[in-house]
Amino acid sequence: MQFLDELKWRGLLHQTTGGDELQAHLASGSRIAYCGFDPTKDALTIGNYMPIKMLRHWQLAGHKPIVLMGGGTGLIGDPSGKDSERQLLSKEQVAKNIEGQLRSFSKVLDFEGPNAAIIMNNADWLCELGFIDVLRDVGKYFSVNTMIQKDSVKDRLNNREQGISYTEFSYMILQAYDFLHLRREMDCTIQIAGSDQYGNIVAGIDLIRRDMLEKDDNVFRGAGVTNPLVTSSDGSKIGKTEDGAIWLTEDRTSPYAFHQYWLNIPDEDVGKFLRWFTFLDQPKIENIEKEHMQAPHQRASQHALADAMTEIFHGIENVTRCNEAANALFGGDIKSLDVHMLGEVFAEVPAGEFAKGSLGGESASLVELLPQTELCKSKREAREFLKSGSVAINGEKINGENAINRVLTSEDLLHGTTILLRRGKKAWFATRWV
Repeated sequence: MQFLDELKWRGLLHQTTGGDELQAHLASGSRIAYCGFDPTKDALTIGNYMPIKMLRHWQLAGHKPIVLMGGGTGLIGDPSGKDSERQLLSKEQVAKNIEGQLRSFSKVLDFEGPNAAIIMNNADWLCELGFIDVLRDVGKYFSVNTMIQKDSVKDRLNNREQGISYTEFSYMILQAYDFLHLRREMDCTIQIAGSDQYGNIVAGIDLIRRDMLEKDDNVFRGAGVTNPLVTSSDGSKIGKTEDGAIWLTEDRTSPYAFHQYWLNIPDEDVGKFLRWFTFLDQPKIENIEKEHMQAPHQRASQHALADAMTEIFHGIENVTRCNEAANALFGGDIKSLDVHMLGEVFAEVPAGEFAKGSLGGESASLVELLPQTELCKSKREAREFLKSGSVAINGEKINGENAINRVLTSEDLLHGTTILLRRGKKAWFATRWV
């Protein structure tokens, strides 16, 4: 399937420049496109994934992608979507952030073969430009009248308390120069980005046009392709939870937490997300949705989404582990979890440390212990919960008259360190014994 057609059926095509000329350009041979990445953090989130995916669709369509790291522009900061001045990063921090972000690209893009993706860094040319050279050779093509009409600039100008510095105001010029440089040096004719970058893309195309005025009018100058703002049905940003962002690397978000995020996508969004985020083809997605409609409670679409996304960034082995962990958690077989998965599954539950030497003694009785957790407030409440059979140890309910006399022992330890207590169906507390 052609690149633009693929994006259309997935709902990923927001805007393009070039019209029919772009269509003809893409149909006439293998082309080169780039997408820029802002190194403000040392890892990428789900929100950063979409441009990478766009590059992969570009690659699958027979074209060559360039991942452009903003080693130069990252020293300035993009004012787009910001209501205040960014804190400037040091060269060392930018370099560290780039190194961290690079970990995620190989999970999606192919860096071997005829259309192998390549990594470039705009610091290689931007940091070599002289200030006078920029003003004479680039700045002369930019109208201040036009630049201040850009939303990211206009909003800041209207805010007298914040305003905008000349540094951030110049960002558009530098980003436009990136496109010109890649057009000159790599014959890169397409820029791919999120919809919030449309103005910067147009600025780059205009700069290329002005630079190539004396060339044949039949020469294709350049074009832009943008994806829509990635939001859920309620308008909230994708990849945000109460606990923070969902990251693409295991050191920031565990495979289990990553899998659970997608598993909990609501029905009104899951069909759209299958198209947006996965590489499952149209017949496959339609079959999944048909299965989902026949038995909504089984959440076939969510499972397919969670498995597909986890496989991309964490591998098929972790897909299996995550599903086994979920089954163990909800089936009560917590003892089957290995030490690493146990840590992932219960990483966010309340926890406390206790002396291992007290196991088997009076202080390790549930009546004494439960009030020291967040599961109850007093010994009286602990006795009530125990009598009613509301308490579970390591996922197994304790019932009967002897429950009130239950004492934790070393035999209850999971992997020699942890005993998990639960009240009701959802209230967990991890006791760590040291």
